[in-house]
Amino acid sequence: MNVRRPIPTTAIAGVVTLGLVTLSACGGGASDASDKSADGKLSVVASFYPMQYLAEQIGGDHVSVSTLTAPGVEPHDLELKPKQIGELGEAGYILYLKGLQPAVDEAIQQAGVKNTVDAATLTSLEDHGTEVGHDHGAEEPGHEGEEPGHEGEEPGHESEAGADPHIWLDPVKYAEVAKGVGASLEKADPDNAADYKKNTDALVKKLGDLNTAYETGLKNTTTKTFITTHSAFGYLAERYGLDQEGISGLGPESEPSPARMQELRTIAKKDKVSTVFFETLASDKTAKTLAKDTGLKTDVLDPLEGITDRSKGDDYIEVMQSNLAALKKALGAK
Repeated sequence: MNVRRPIPTTAIAGVVTLGLVTLSACGGGASDASDKSADGKLSVVASFYPMQYLAEQIGGDHVSVSTLTAPGVEPHDLELKPKQIGELGEAGYILYLKGLQPAVDEAIQQAGVKNTVDAATLTSLEDHGTEVGHDHGAEEPGHEGEEPGHEGEEPGHESEAGADPHIWLDPVKYAEVAKGVGASLEKADPDNAADYKKNTDALVKKLGDLNTAYETGLKNTTTKTFITTHSAFGYLAERYGLDQEGISGLGPESEPSPARMQELRTIAKKDKVSTVFFETLASDKTAKTLAKDTGLKTDVLDPLEGITDRSKGDDYIEVMQSNLAALKKALGAK
């Protein structure tokens, strides 16, 4: 695990100053020139790819989106450059996911930009570890009768230690976040509210279709258990009645104990597991070692934390479709 370096005091001071300038220029609900890029678009900063995708899909032609996490960079341990920290304060709108990237959380808090949205407040978070069993009949929180959080509000149980931030891997939760992002963009840039609403509705429909494909594709399988390097798929497992067995925890760099590796060997045999999944942005060494020891196959299950040339698809929807195909094959879908 990388040692976190404190953000330089001079950089933070610059961010605070820029943040104060932005705040003073943003009086009232509407965006103004200080929020816009040179081409007149709303200047949006996204923390990493799943937030970038939402901003681009919903913002459309009215936003100029940049991301703090470059393609190919593992986002959990991202360290920001002073230039990135300074540019945060100049943003008209920031979209991030609190709890995933500590350095980003700290810098965004210091930036003080008015239109700052934490995606974790737009749905409900749960505690997941290396092992996540499927739902046994309890209603999942954050759906019927529960209002999502709103821009600027403090999260409640969402911010508790151990809460799993990987909400984008559940198309239903991701759609909830999309609705909240759309509403916040309408508020930040009311002149283009109608287009934001239209784009949000279109994205929610695509996510609904994706959810239907997963429900149908994973309904009847030989086994419900899958083993993956990084315990990122807890929400997906809960949504579709699967059992995730993670080699490492919520952070991809954590090392499994010998006892955990032996436990996984036992589970693989008992639950007729055929495949050990690894991912493109983290080391595949442990997954391949386990697969070799147990005589299992390996395949990619992408946690979609970034799109690279090695990704099995060009965007969120395409990679999620590839993930579904991989799961269907590994689980013996009928």
